Amino acid sequence: MSKPISFQTVIEYVEALSNEEQDLLLELISKRRIEKRRQEIATNAAQTLKAIRTGTAHYGTLEDLQADLLSEE
Repeated sequence: MSKPISFQTVIEYVEALSNEEQDLLLELISKRRIEKRRQEIATNAAQTLKAIRTGTAHYGTLEDLQADLLSEE
């Protein structure tokens, strides 16, 4: 397993890139974060649909949710 790189080292590497490479890196990171979030949303949606199909989903008002959360403590 490789040794993790410190955040400061990453910053130094990025600063060593040209402006164009830095712009490309920022765009790439942004797109990857968006895709990761989309995957998280898709996973949550699939879990929600499964809960609805299996009858384990809970429905109610905000007050119902608060009461349910407080009763779990």
